[in-house]
Amino acid sequence: MPGPRRRSILISLLTDRSRAPHDPGGPQNELRRIILDGQVPPGSAIPVDAVAAAFGVSRIPVREALMTLIGEGLVDHRPNGGYRVAMMTAHEFAEIYLVREALETAGLRVAVERAGADDDDQARSALRALDEAITAYDGRVYHRESRRFHLALIRPCRMRRLLHMLDLAWNQTEPLQPMSHLDSSEREQLHADHAGMLAAFCARDTEALITVFAAHHHRLQTAIGALPHDTGLFEPEDIQFRSSM
Repeated sequence: MPGPRRRSILISLLTDRSRAPHDPGGPQNELRRIILDGQVPPGSAIPVDAVAAAFGVSRIPVREALMTLIGEGLVDHRPNGGYRVAMMTAHEFAEIYLVREALETAGLRVAVERAGADDDDQARSALRALDEAITAYDGRVYHRESRRFHLALIRPCRMRRLLHMLDLAWNQTEPLQPMSHLDSSEREQLHADHAGMLAAFCARDTEALITVFAAHHHRLQTAIGALPHDTGLFEPEDIQFRSSM
């Protein structure tokens, strides 16, 4: 006789959250936060009824929230299979990193020209926080602070649409938490690039910054490209589940 059914990690996190169930933005905001924090792995089921029960709402706002998250690339809907945290093939994952590289490069070129002393201070603060995350090694904190550091260098571009597109592209890679799958030497090499990026940014040396950034992204793409494809991190290339609403 089978034992009692275990509650999913996602539902446990939603049930234990501090957010009030009646908050209109609750399901969408809380699901997004949990997915971006990498607290549930790609491919995890998102049971609509259980999510609705956790928030004390009907299925309608949950489905509306999931539709928004599908549009953001964070959730998939499978015909006759329900909703799940989005999962990409290794090829799709590499494509997103190419998109990120192009957007970041464009943003950095303009940011260097527009940056001021306050932007330098914010970038230095972001690097210090990233240093602490590396020392501690907390994978989720590392991902959050790495993103904060990169954005501290790019945000001075003040290009709203570019920053929005970069956010969407970055969000799609976060559920996998790719840096947590690299070894310590790879992480140290990647982090060493950050200091070079900051120095070039504060010196307003555009070409030096772009050179260091290009080397950093190439190193990152190479390391992630070497991750095994048969351990459940990626969707198999011959299986394509995408939104079907």
